[in-house]
Amino acid sequence: MIKLQIIGNLGKDCIVKEVNGKNVINFSVAHSEKFRDAQGNEKERTTWVECAYWIEKTNVAQYLTKGRTVYAEGYPQADAYANKDGQPAATLRMRVTNIQLLSSGNTSGGEGGSTQQQYPTSNTPENSIDKNNYSHAASPTTAVNKSDEELDGANGSDLPF
Repeated sequence: MIKLQIIGNLGKDCIVKEVNGKNVINFSVAHSEKFRDAQGNEKERTTWVECAYWIEKTNVAQYLTKGRTVYAEGYPQADAYANKDGQPAATLRMRVTNIQLLSSGNTSGGEGGSTQQQYPTSNTPENSIDKNNYSHAASPTTAVNKSDEELDGANGSDLPF
């Protein structure tokens, strides 16, 4: 099994879709890192991950807004294509199995800037997601494993981007 974990910021508000009767939340996460090139110049590289979160209840979508810092984990998929200049390129995608909200997306440093919010991945009624039903934690909590059927969504291994 290959597992992908990312901490980064959402580039835009998420999109909720229904595909063959199942709900999916699509969002993009950017992770930036600084490094020095061979000449010693400081550079920055940003990696984007296109995410698909197949889940029955989509209440968490209201919190997946541009600028929000999230932790997401799941199964990766890379797709090769030719970019607008005809050069080879690739897209990194992830089928999300767990997501945690790490900030409010507020860039002014105000309330919620460093609060971690763990949202349940289980679809049971006692774990339904609403604004008043989340836990604050100092470290990540254990993820709930999804079955292959839940991860495959409506149409096999295809991601609905």
